[in-house]
Amino acid sequence: MHGKRNPPIGARPGTLAIPEDARPPQITVVSYSAAALTTRVIEDPRDLADVAGDDHVIWVDVQGLGDGDVLRQIAAAFNIHPLALADVVNVPQRPKLEIYDDQIFFVGRMILLDGAFTAKVEQLSVFLGHRYVVTFQERADDGDVLDPVRQRLSQNVGLIRSAGADYLAYAIIDTTIDSYFPVLEIVTERLEVLESSVLDGDADDVLAQLSRGRAVLMELRRALWPEREAIGALLREPSELVSDGVRPYIRDTLDHCVQCVDVVEIGRELAASILGTHVSVVSNRTNEIMKVLTLMSAIFIPLTFIAGVYGMNFLDMPELSLWWAYPMVLAVMLIIAMSMVAFFYHRGWLGRTRRRRTGRKRQSG
Repeated sequence: MHGKRNPPIGARPGTLAIPEDARPPQITVVSYSAAALTTRVIEDPRDLADVAGDDHVIWVDVQGLGDGDVLRQIAAAFNIHPLALADVVNVPQRPKLEIYDDQIFFVGRMILLDGAFTAKVEQLSVFLGHRYVVTFQERADDGDVLDPVRQRLSQNVGLIRSAGADYLAYAIIDTTIDSYFPVLEIVTERLEVLESSVLDGDADDVLAQLSRGRAVLMELRRALWPEREAIGALLREPSELVSDGVRPYIRDTLDHCVQCVDVVEIGRELAASILGTHVSVVSNRTNEIMKVLTLMSAIFIPLTFIAGVYGMNFLDMPELSLWWAYPMVLAVMLIIAMSMVAFFYHRGWLGRTRRRRTGRKRQSG
């Protein structure tokens, strides 16, 4: 579970809870049309007032949430509601969709697999307005899952430059959903490898690996279920900010989200199955060890009885004065031990005689 950053108890609505180690915002503005595209970094957020009035489609990408004054200036430039800005900063929020008079606010999750069964999750907030999209990311990293969208814009691939801001918002949301597929593929492949290792008895740290895998699946489920509801609400709720031409693409994104949810549930079932298989393998291995120890104890019980009888210190025991008594007792003990071993082996209690014999009967049948 991620600890949510909350303002102090009793604080006024819209209070921003910014951690001390948060990075300052980096503002990148992409302005484009079908014929041209410009990208620039904004140092002073007050310059966004002029950018917002441009005739081109504007994408304002804000990476980092470490300066409350800068964030408030950005919110003022695009008329972002204080409660929505608080949802942006006080992460993590449950993925959701909110529709305002002149904006649509979407909260989602971006996820990257960092190492073996270790997920790096980041909140993505998207504001869709008339001819502009504003996105907020928690961290200012060198690369994220939105790089394909930036490449499509720069290379003018598809409809993204000729369509409106609603298509850009769709492309951003769709890219975040599609980024789940490689993560799910890696997680399920590792679970399948782990399952094979468990069946072969070669897996080490099974419980630790399963715990990490289930944690990643739980994180994916926690993100995808509400995102599916939010994307569905975007289709159901009427808004002039989303054109009829973009709705089929959003419907396709919803389908991708449903597919991801199905894969997550399959992965969770697979993880539970692996855990049950591991417990069964360990139990069977323990039973085999206990069986061997029990058979060894059964073999030594009559030998211990004989040794106990002839170990008693009575003067009138007749065999003690005979020279062949000691070899005879050892021979009798050896015969008893070998007879019991042969009996156990014939019954299939020792070794795999019964299993092999059963397999031969099935083959002959």
